[in-house]
Amino acid sequence: MAERLRDEIRQHKPFESLEQEALLNVLRTADVLMQRLTAVLKPFNLSHSQYNVLRILRGAGADGLACQDVADRMITRDPDITRLLDRLEARGLVTRARDQKDRRVVVARITPEGECLLEALDQPIAEVDRRPLQHLGEQRLRTLIQLLELAREQGG
Repeated sequence: MAERLRDEIRQHKPFESLEQEALLNVLRTADVLMQRLTAVLKPFNLSHSQYNVLRILRGAGADGLACQDVADRMITRDPDITRLLDRLEARGLVTRARDQKDRRVVVARITPEGECLLEALDQPIAEVDRRPLQHLGEQRLRTLIQLLELAREQGG
């Protein structure tokens, strides 16, 4: 079991530390899971980041969110939220407008077309979310979540 990642990445020498092995396992697992998500999003011509923005804006409701608030809520940080929103707006999936109270703030909202696209993706994405981890069972999943949260707390 301890050599599984080494076999997958064809690394012949031992890892430098247990921490390195754990981190590389997290990164490798994230990549495998993201590839599965990519396969679902590709026919819809969406990136992970674009999908994440649409989900965030759907959750925000009719009020929408300031662009910086969208950026702050992203699962994977995207340094150019403006360009990301530009592409979604060009496709008619989001709109942006200046806030009436503070003209410096630009508020993004999901369009009905964006909501329709997310509805089409809800079931396939739910399956991609469930399938690779459901065999772990509830207790192991809760432990995994706690460990990952603890790693993020200590990592920053």
